[in-house]
Amino acid sequence: MTIGNELVSGDIANTNGSWLAARLEELGFDVILIAALPDDEERVAAFVHAQAEEADVVVVTGGLGGTPDDLTREAIGAAFGVELVEQPEVAARLRERFKGAPEYAARWAQLPDGSRPMEIERGGAPGFVLGNVYVLPGLPAEMEAMFELVAAEVGGGSPIGSWRRIYRTTESRIVEILESAGTQHREVRVGSYPSFGAEGSTVEIVVKSSDPEALAAAQAWLEGELADLD
Repeated sequence: MTIGNELVSGDIANTNGSWLAARLEELGFDVILIAALPDDEERVAAFVHAQAEEADVVVVTGGLGGTPDDLTREAIGAAFGVELVEQPEVAARLRERFKGAPEYAARWAQLPDGSRPMEIERGGAPGFVLGNVYVLPGLPAEMEAMFELVAAEVGGGSPIGSWRRIYRTTESRIVEILESAGTQHREVRVGSYPSFGAEGSTVEIVVKSSDPEALAAAQAWLEGELADLD
């Protein structure tokens, strides 16, 4: 889940959501939802509370600084019904690193009671973990660096592999093949994504599975069925 008015208004593309989904699949997680919510503490708290009960892992990115729209810490605290408390060791490190505005930086150490901080070298505000909810900064570079701490401690199933190929055709011409792929190779997910350009129509076929043998079998079958399109 990503938080920010700029995301739901379309001012900024939700690249954090796409990046996290890809990395989670690499770790073997079946991503069931990508959501963007506005800077609304009540909405965020309700959403996180519900998803934390449904999912194995919830990853949240949003503002963790000290400006008025940085409400992620408060919202996660509300989702779990806990107050924000200063973590003294975290505050001391922030004051030392940000000597130009030490007390402003120390605000970032106000984390939900019971949470565990996550800090990266040369990062800004710390992230934190509370229950099965991992909270990361919204700045993409810091989010990506901090996610490696998450990846090191969470375990999904087998990594989800993929095969993809673009064919010069239309979905209507290959729909029966796509349907057969889904029924004959039930251990894989098959998707088709059409494009229409000046040089004609193309379809990208994407097959995903956490079973390498099933993925290879589906790939071979599709390549054989679609060989006439090469």
